[in-house]
Amino acid sequence: MSTFRLDQPLMLLLGALVPVLVYWYIVYRERRTAALRYSNLELLEAAGKSWRTRLRHLPFVLRMGVMICLVIALARPQTGSSEEEITAEGIDIVLALDLSTSMLAEDLQPNRLEAAKRVAMDFIDGRRNDRIGLVVFARRGFTQCPLTLDYGILKNLLAEVQTGLIDDGTALGMGLVTAINRLRESSAKSRIIVLLTDGRNNQGEIDPLTSAEMAQTLGIKIYTVGAGAKGLAPYPVQDPMFGRRYAQVEVDIDEETLQKTAEITGGLYFRATDTESLKAVYSQIDRLEKTEVTVTQFTRYRQLFHFPLALASFLLLSELVLANTRFRRIP
Repeated sequence: MSTFRLDQPLMLLLGALVPVLVYWYIVYRERRTAALRYSNLELLEAAGKSWRTRLRHLPFVLRMGVMICLVIALARPQTGSSEEEITAEGIDIVLALDLSTSMLAEDLQPNRLEAAKRVAMDFIDGRRNDRIGLVVFARRGFTQCPLTLDYGILKNLLAEVQTGLIDDGTALGMGLVTAINRLRESSAKSRIIVLLTDGRNNQGEIDPLTSAEMAQTLGIKIYTVGAGAKGLAPYPVQDPMFGRRYAQVEVDIDEETLQKTAEITGGLYFRATDTESLKAVYSQIDRLEKTEVTVTQFTRYRQLFHFPLALASFLLLSELVLANTRFRRIP
């Protein structure tokens, strides 16, 4: 944004001298004008006026122009461009996503895994200046994407995750340990893990509560999300005889453990029973974990006084040349 200002605006008061000098010039010339009487003015009218006569006031006009330009130059005109310096203290976030086969249940549309991926992508799109990483887990934990500011690559890697990439199982503790390792060396002011699962820990050497204590020691906050309807959920089954069919399976989320895991680190537990509530969960986490952004606005000014000063010099030179040549007076 461009701005204009006068650094010394009081100097414009000197411009009040210009109308005073114009008045003095008019009065002074009238006093010095001589009068001659003619019986007949027809010869003078026929002679007409020369260009020199018509422009006899030009030197004075140039002199006033010099004064006006000098007054403007003394007022120090400046043009400036406003800029903003944005300082952001980014948050380091690791998304830990369950890839066990139970994530194919279709109580969330189109299924739990795809719903979780889509909502996670919207969450990524809403972040700025935050490094985000992706950890996936089933029987063991695996880093799909390290912490990065390249959200395009992160989303591409997120889109590629499917069940079957890792041996089946639900190792919540190992998934958390993998995420903690990604954040352990981070120097960010705030470090968080968002873990989404639809089951309970049944694999791995480390349980979720032990992992939470490790995170708490390192100052890492954990948000846990349980994804799945309450009661029964439709689960696709490949029948060698009848092809694809659906079986109703019990939704088994260890909410107590997930809640304790979050509480140990100062985080929260959320339950998402459908796609809309899952979106609301990520929106709430997004509001809770905001990046601190400091905006400093400043203006860079560029001096313009040399333009009216250069014009004043040109007008003064012109006035001197004309006054000593074409408009020279002989006493």
